[in-house]
Amino acid sequence: MASRLKEIHQSIARNPFNKIAVMVLRIAIGATFIISGFVKAVDPMGSVYKFQEYIAALQFSNLAGSEVVMAFALPAIELTLGVMLLTGCLRRATPMLMLGLMALMLPLTYFLATTNAVADCGCFGDAFKLTNWQTFWKNVALTVGLIYLLLHNKSVPCIYGPIIQWIVMLLTFALSIAISVIGYGTQPLLDFRPYKVGTHIGSKLQPMSEDDFVFIYEKDGKQQEFSIDSVPNEEDGWTFVDRKKITPDLSPAQKAALNAISIYDSGTDVTDEVLDSTTNQMLLLIPDLPRVNRAYAFVINDLAKACESKGATFYAITSASQAEIEQWTSLTQPTYPIFTGDDSEIKMLARGNPAIAYIENGVVMWKRTFSSLPAKRLLTSKVPLARLSDDIAPSYQLWELLWPYLLIMIALLFVNRIYPVVSYIVNLFKKKESHNQQSDN
Repeated sequence: MASRLKEIHQSIARNPFNKIAVMVLRIAIGATFIISGFVKAVDPMGSVYKFQEYIAALQFSNLAGSEVVMAFALPAIELTLGVMLLTGCLRRATPMLMLGLMALMLPLTYFLATTNAVADCGCFGDAFKLTNWQTFWKNVALTVGLIYLLLHNKSVPCIYGPIIQWIVMLLTFALSIAISVIGYGTQPLLDFRPYKVGTHIGSKLQPMSEDDFVFIYEKDGKQQEFSIDSVPNEEDGWTFVDRKKITPDLSPAQKAALNAISIYDSGTDVTDEVLDSTTNQMLLLIPDLPRVNRAYAFVINDLAKACESKGATFYAITSASQAEIEQWTSLTQPTYPIFTGDDSEIKMLARGNPAIAYIENGVVMWKRTFSSLPAKRLLTSKVPLARLSDDIAPSYQLWELLWPYLLIMIALLFVNRIYPVVSYIVNLFKKKESHNQQSDN
């Protein structure tokens, strides 16, 4: 049996299409790992939230608190392995390491596919979504391809020399960490979420006609809701009490796809009042109120006053319970109103706890973590609110990281060719000198 398998392996290795298959698999699997690692690296807070979901679903309470480390490490590993496979670095070790990673991912994604314990695996962040079954079969395909590469990857050489391969690995790992550090400290360097800068939010679910309301009437002390087509006759003893907007039964992701967000004040929907498209708003977004540094409270109060003086209304939106809001209020004495919203919607709008988003005429102008906000600049300068975030330019910062990396990778190709070129030239001179000596003799 073993000899038969060896014959099959040698037959495949001798096949002229084997090298083509290796190169195609390197490109396909390497690109998949690169994309998966990159989209997670640009949005580390998104990965933190996803790891929190995993830990809760799998009941791995001993891993709680390590989400940030994993959110930095996993994309760096994926991105590095993807680049190494694509370029042919460490031809034996790279497929082995990838298979080790798949040995963890395959059972995990099978568990998710069969139980749906986490609705979205988060393999490609918010860039695009796969169902749990699609993710599982994707991992099966990757595993099969990696097994082939484990057996035949050495048939195609690496584009870099042995020492330079380690430089490529360390350089790519450092790039991923740098991208994640900036994304974690400010906002993702590429925003794949629905509420990106320049989008209009809060208006897509506004009622357009009376069909979007239910009407509340009262009779004999009992209240009842009616649609516009079934409103009762007041001559029959019914008294009009109120009308209520019908809120579509959509998930946070579905509402996000419509660029819609819901904001509540003690259970009453106040989205239209808060996100008034004729005014400007500075939103303080707090997904986890109990974990907010209380030292921020005084600065937040000053910011609220500064925003009012600059023509913008300052609001806080949190997913906290009423008891947690009351505790925060008693400790910090806020000078701004605090509303509630869905935890997922708050996290989709901006990353950070807390985060700041500036809305002008219903359009998201900028957003950033509160810790990165130049608060003194807002309090003391005459800079318009719309320009307050000019000190960060996510796409520009990303390009500032990528172009030196790409230049170094190209330069390493030339460095890698210096030795063989020099060796070739030296051999030419040696041959010429030897030929001349023979001619003289």
